[in-house]
Amino acid sequence: MLAIFQQIGLPEIILILAVLLLLFGARKLPELARSLGRSTKEFKQGMRDGSTEAEEASPEPETTQPAPEQPD
Repeated sequence: MLAIFQQIGLPEIILILAVLLLLFGARKLPELARSLGRSTKEFKQGMRDGSTEAEEASPEPETTQPAPEQPD
């Protein structure tokens, strides 16, 4: 999968940007880029918050104590 991204060069990037410009127009592209940046930032923040919450919620290892014996 990583090899796909290594093969992308300048002509491919220009082609992708041209297609985006045709699809969304010049006025909409900055708004789309801002929203993409915000969502990426929120996603990273959520990942950090989720990992700290998971660590806090994980139970401590319990020490087992023998049950008291009941006389017969």
